[in-house]
Amino acid sequence: MRRTHVRIVLVLSVIVSVLAIATPRAQRGYGGYSQSYSGNVRYDGKFVFIRLSYPWYGGRGAPWAHDWPRGEEHFLKIFNEMTATPVHVAESSIMGLSDPELFKFPVAYMAEPGFWSMGDAETRALRDYLMKGGFMIMDDFRGRDWGNVELNVSKMFPEGRWVDLDASHAIFHSFFEINTLDIIPQAYDAGRPIFRALFEDNDPNKRIMIIAAYNTDMSEFWEWSDTGYAPVPVSNEAYKIGINLFIYGLTH
Repeated sequence: MRRTHVRIVLVLSVIVSVLAIATPRAQRGYGGYSQSYSGNVRYDGKFVFIRLSYPWYGGRGAPWAHDWPRGEEHFLKIFNEMTATPVHVAESSIMGLSDPELFKFPVAYMAEPGFWSMGDAETRALRDYLMKGGFMIMDDFRGRDWGNVELNVSKMFPEGRWVDLDASHAIFHSFFEINTLDIIPQAYDAGRPIFRALFEDNDPNKRIMIIAAYNTDMSEFWEWSDTGYAPVPVSNEAYKIGINLFIYGLTH
């Protein structure tokens, strides 16, 4: 078992290093992108990285696009190399919360939910998606952002109760064995990462519908893993936790 663990870490190290060669260095900006995206991947049964968009009327780039596209470009290469999941490696999708195409894909990712907002139609659509088996990952938020997340989730699930997870939960053992959350790296947040879950029917024995990676930013490490922004072993941990979350969503 120990040799297997060492092999995995070494493979991850090699892949992260190769990203510097395999990924264009130029970062594409995200200011000015609308909620609809004509370049979405057509459903064919393979895994597609779905990034959720939400209305944004602020004066800077849309928060939902934080770390896009480099975050998913790098993550998909790692996900493809480390798992047996059929993956669209070179393309991903952006979907609004009420996009009917979302129901074809079991896992959706949201960045910066501290700025998230939605109207009645989006609330109904996203609730239906989650109730019918969809799984949502929230990443890259902190501090007072939690109030906005609670507000929006309560629109969908007024009786919903959040549960703080520890490393014993199955989601941290869905692919890699993550036995302590202290290894989860911090990009720039103070304090410890917190993983909060909203369970179906508020029953911890049932599946998680929403996982909130609060007070941390996994995709920051995915985005910059080809630049030396963080030591390779640190970036590896961010990839490992991300893979576990997506695998859990695909298998539950």
